[in-house]
Amino acid sequence: MTTRDLPKVLMEAAMTSSVVLLLVGAAMAFKTVVSLSHAPEILAAWILSLSENPLILLFLINLLLFVVGMFLDAGPAIIILAPILGPIFTDLGVHPVHFAIIMSVNLTVGLATPPMGLVLFVASSVSGEKIESISKAILPFLAIEVIVIFLITYVEPISLGIPRFFGFISGG
Repeated sequence: MTTRDLPKVLMEAAMTSSVVLLLVGAAMAFKTVVSLSHAPEILAAWILSLSENPLILLFLINLLLFVVGMFLDAGPAIIILAPILGPIFTDLGVHPVHFAIIMSVNLTVGLATPPMGLVLFVASSVSGEKIESISKAILPFLAIEVIVIFLITYVEPISLGIPRFFGFISGG
């Protein structure tokens, strides 16, 4: 890269960044609409009414987080859902750190999931590939990530082993 290339590179970087920031801005607007409609509270009450089995409820909450991650950036989703889902997870006997890991992984995987995954738009903009081809190419990785989500959710030592080993959390 030479000094002569700098304006072109800066323009491409600005264009890529503008697409990402536009999507984040839309996600923030969506967050406001969702918050004002009290949809998270209604959804949480509905999920809890579906079953008394904690394993099924964990599955349903995972599904909710995964779907939310498809349409909403992780930051706004955490701001909206953590105060609502945190107590639900605690009532189900899930450690708060375990809940945070489950939520973070679900929302992060959702970022790369069609139809609205923010990461797909970034990858398309950076690579020049169509979102459709990137979406098809990512499907095997998403399948593995879904398996990992289930392992993280239902095999607690995967999530809490290292924090316990280093003494960040106590209990067995």
